Amino acid sequence: MQFTEEQILALAPDEASKKPGKDLANAAKWISKGANDKALWGECQGSGSKPYLTQIDINNIAFKCSCPSRKFPCKHGLGLMLLYCRQKNDFTNNNAPAWVTEWLDKRVEKEEKKITKEEKAVDEAAQIKRQAARGQKVADGMEELRLWLKDIIRNGILSMPERGFAFFDNMAKRMVDAQAPGLANMVRNLGECNFFEEGWQHYFTNQLVSIYLVIEGYRNLQDIDDVLQQDIRSLVGFTQSQEELKEQTGITDTWLVLSKQVTEVDNITTERNWLYGIQSNQYALVLQFIVRGQGSQLTLTLGMFIQAELVFYPSVVPLRAIIKKQINTTAINKFAAYNNWQQVAETETMLCSKLPVKGDRPFIIQQLKPVQYNNQWWLQDVEKQMMPLKNEHKSIWKLLALSGGDALDMVVIGKENKYEPVGVWYKQAYTIL
Repeated sequence: MQFTEEQILALAPDEASKKPGKDLANAAKWISKGANDKALWGECQGSGSKPYLTQIDINNIAFKCSCPSRKFPCKHGLGLMLLYCRQKNDFTNNNAPAWVTEWLDKRVEKEEKKITKEEKAVDEAAQIKRQAARGQKVADGMEELRLWLKDIIRNGILSMPERGFAFFDNMAKRMVDAQAPGLANMVRNLGECNFFEEGWQHYFTNQLVSIYLVIEGYRNLQDIDDVLQQDIRSLVGFTQSQEELKEQTGITDTWLVLSKQVTEVDNITTERNWLYGIQSNQYALVLQFIVRGQGSQLTLTLGMFIQAELVFYPSVVPLRAIIKKQINTTAINKFAAYNNWQQVAETETMLCSKLPVKGDRPFIIQQLKPVQYNNQWWLQDVEKQMMPLKNEHKSIWKLLALSGGDALDMVVIGKENKYEPVGVWYKQAYTIL
């Protein structure tokens, strides 16, 4: 500590405190005294039976004394500081007593809390600012997308096959710039419509309506149920922290890995793992994103049973989940299945009434068999109702080889009027197609 007497006296709260402060800059007045690189301290004998405990934080210049004075610093603090300035070599004790170290520790703790609070305030303010900026970007991008959709409707969709992929890709890139990756994917899916397939207009129009519903839902977010708000934000492309999800209590069950769908775009592999809870009768979708050259964190083998706790993302129709913890377990061939396609249709209707814009989901259906009708493969239930196969050439031959044309309990993935078989129960065991 390098202070002159003039600088020390300048710390006095008033002129009246300077003279008694000078008087106390006398070694005879102090029973004990000490100093180190953090503080000065001393015991000054006053009029009472106990000495006054005086201490000074020399790094951040703060005073504390047990005397009754309300002045800050008091005469004892000024006197101790002046004495140290004049007779520094007399302060040979550098082991601070407990009453000094405790005071210094409390000051450090208080300062750390203050800094943390300030940093948190800054972080929160910066986060709010970033969120507001992104919200504005998303809103601006959505308005462009809304006008783009209206232009398509005004001009008619019959010219869409002639537009080419770039027409859709440019708008998808605009959505990426607007920080709405979910909408970007929906626009890309629109451009990937098979315009050579009979009835493409139905799929295309359905996608247009889905995008429009997401836009209008986001524009009226404040008027929507809280859980549905999470669905809309997720469809737009806002993410939720998995660490926050893992703090919640999930569903613990024995889960069967029904299917794994793998796609790769721009060196990123996406795994869609479909699970079924034996006791909860709950279906789940666990996503994993793997960058090329890096290993996967999660390994789920098709047909494997796992004992696991799954936490579902907030949704009016919960499906996507994360695995909080898991252990392998023995196979269990117990499951609840839909009896026919009519029950599947009723469930789809109920789900669509809650969330009109939704993706594929799995269903376990009893006794389906492949049949051919009008040069196309269908799945027929026990009521003779039929559903066309999605990607019919992908698994039909293995299905025929296993079933021999007979009915089997089957897992299908899809929505509305197209489903893809992914697994069957063959000889009491779940077999992947």
